[in-house]
Amino acid sequence: MKDFFRHNGILILIAAILLALVTAVVSMLFGGVADPLSNLVGIVTTPVRNGITAVTNWAEEKYNDAFELEQMKEELAGLKQRNAELEAQAREAEAALQENERLRNLLELQPKEWSCDKAAAMVTARSTSNWESTLTIGKGSAAGIAVDDCVVDEYWNLVGVVAEVGENWATVRTLVDSDTEMGGQLARTGGAAILEGDFALMGEGRLKLTYLPENSELIAGDLVTTSGRGGVYPAGLVAGHVEEVRTDASGMTRYAVIAPETDLDGLQQVFVITDFTVNE
Repeated sequence: MKDFFRHNGILILIAAILLALVTAVVSMLFGGVADPLSNLVGIVTTPVRNGITAVTNWAEEKYNDAFELEQMKEELAGLKQRNAELEAQAREAEAALQENERLRNLLELQPKEWSCDKAAAMVTARSTSNWESTLTIGKGSAAGIAVDDCVVDEYWNLVGVVAEVGENWATVRTLVDSDTEMGGQLARTGGAAILEGDFALMGEGRLKLTYLPENSELIAGDLVTTSGRGGVYPAGLVAGHVEEVRTDASGMTRYAVIAPETDLDGLQQVFVITDFTVNE
């Protein structure tokens, strides 16, 4: 071995110098550039890394979109709830304004001939058939309402008479019901007559005025009021107006067809006269 190095030392030295030079040159030429093996690994793995990154970004974006969509749904639900609450408040406010207006009209137009106690009640149901015409109201005996109490609208037009009473409800027989019968009076002439319901006229929303005064000349549009005779019902409540005068089937007597002054189909609130006193 010593002989080998002794005889070949110069050659080994030259080879070492050459290797060092080659290494230096390669380093200079490929400075900062990956070696072939690393470059190959990079070429293979880069698409994979890019794919993973793209999928991760897509998933994150979809998650964010879903989260934002859920937030928007919750906000929309909250806005709908708030809108419903505001609409309910607006309806309540409008109902209160309408009720105040009805009460104001009632007070301003109250007849001076008598004073009364009254109970306001909302109409909760209607029943109109060939056999009856009634309203159900949301107050009853607990509010002092009793059978035969007169019921009026905000203008003191006659609506009907209480026919049945519960603790917190009552049935009102409207003035066109076939069972209606009360004293009537012609406002223009003062002549007394009888307001009666009629099966045939009830379907037309009408009633009749019978026992007309002899030689009475009725004019279409004549107002008919309650007479107050007998003391059961107050006088002066407007029942309706004359539409026409007919002769009954026998041809012997006349009667007037009366159209109610109140809108029976459109009533929302009525007022029950629970007691009244004639002013002297």
